[in-house]
Amino acid sequence: MAEQSARTIDALMRAGAEDATALGAPGGAPLSFGGLRAQMRDTVAALNAHGIGRGDRVALVLDNGPAMAAAFVAVAAGATAAPLNPAYKAEEFSFYLADLGARVLVTAAGRESPAVAVAESLGVPVARLSETPEAGAGRFRLDLPGAGAPAARGGPAEADETALVLHTSGTTSRPKIVPLSQANVCASARNVRASLALAPEDRGLNIMPLFHIHGLIAGLLAPLSAGSAVCCTPGFNALKFFAWMDEVRPTWITAVPTMHQAILGRAARNREVIARVPLRFLRSSSSSMPPQVLRELEEVFGAPLIEAYGMTEAAHQMASNPLPPRPRRPGSVGLAAGPAIAVVDEAGTPLPAGETGEIVIRGDNVMAGYEANPKANAEAFTPDGFFRTGDQGVLDPDGYLTITGRLKEIINRGGEKISPREVDEILMDHPAVAQCVTFALPHPKLGEDVAAAVVLRDGQASDEAALRAFVAGRVAPFKVPSRVLLLEEIPKGATGKLQRIGLAQKLGLA
Repeated sequence: MAEQSARTIDALMRAGAEDATALGAPGGAPLSFGGLRAQMRDTVAALNAHGIGRGDRVALVLDNGPAMAAAFVAVAAGATAAPLNPAYKAEEFSFYLADLGARVLVTAAGRESPAVAVAESLGVPVARLSETPEAGAGRFRLDLPGAGAPAARGGPAEADETALVLHTSGTTSRPKIVPLSQANVCASARNVRASLALAPEDRGLNIMPLFHIHGLIAGLLAPLSAGSAVCCTPGFNALKFFAWMDEVRPTWITAVPTMHQAILGRAARNREVIARVPLRFLRSSSSSMPPQVLRELEEVFGAPLIEAYGMTEAAHQMASNPLPPRPRRPGSVGLAAGPAIAVVDEAGTPLPAGETGEIVIRGDNVMAGYEANPKANAEAFTPDGFFRTGDQGVLDPDGYLTITGRLKEIINRGGEKISPREVDEILMDHPAVAQCVTFALPHPKLGEDVAAAVVLRDGQASDEAALRAFVAGRVAPFKVPSRVLLLEEIPKGATGKLQRIGLAQKLGLA
């Protein structure tokens, strides 16, 4: 096992026996930890020989899979990895590559991405990655253009150097750059590993995108830091999930709630697979899991569902429900699982248990600050160094944290404040509702009104009036949605999260 206190990716990846499986892929040959470490050495040496070293930013535009996983680990070990969503359009690549100051773009050989033309127009060299799966899942060769002077700062990165840069989602403003140090990402990987008691005999099936903090830390670095294997899928596919599960025989999975709901929707016809491949636990993070879905998942899989709370600025995990035999509390995101957590009032003063306020965090996994953004940093940190998450919540006397809403998502209906999650949970109790999102609807007099988008369960029927009446029986009149839209599908973000902010515009209601 790696040192418990590994503070660089190079040190973190020393876990795992030389011949133990590190990475796999459905239908592919496994890559050992020895092979992964060799890939890391080869990649850092190739980058260094072309002038790319510690602190230099390497944009990764690669499809989900073992090569993306290995490329992230290898690049981040000796430079700064900047993974980008391969589905971005040219305009988006233009913004992100320029904003990041990328020194090189890595993309797959033979794959045409709009990122290539954008990089060339910005004068960013393009490196081509050629997979060599016969040498093991994730093994690749990197062809870098030209030959420059060797990197001034080569070799493995140090703890205080930046391992990973990601942008905030930017739903309401220009995306901000989040630089995460080697120490930040390693602390978060250790926190996830400890929360889930990951061990060498575990096997993860990663279905999360690897351009997102959840997939990179919980799906990849945490299990690898435990010396256990990760099977990297091409991305989430509900139609293929159970075939992958049967082949890979994972002991656990982590996903966002919409993925879990899609898996649940196909579980009835795959009961034999579920019986053949017992999971130790399921994990959910990145957005709230409806308690009704949590209970159903636990019944169907016969395994605990561990709901956790994370965000990019914390290198993912902040809180997690504990594994059995300690109690899990459906609807809560559990106990502090890494950083210190407090709930404060508007002035930043800590509130007693049971009182609602803003959730703040402080710890080794939390970024030092947004890049080149003093205004955002002045607003984001309290005088005593706690980071303001922008989430509203409450701690109970036992330390379990319940998120009551995102401060920016709270609906202000003529001065009455409504938490959309409260309305979500009521709608999810309706037997015909499979999925829902409550959101703010612009209103000429009230400023905002309450609306909800709903997807019905297969074979179930309901209508707007019936659903509004159902909510009206459970809450004060001002919380009842003025509009309930029945949809085939609710628009999602790139990582599969349902997004409240901007939903009225997306649905043509603004």
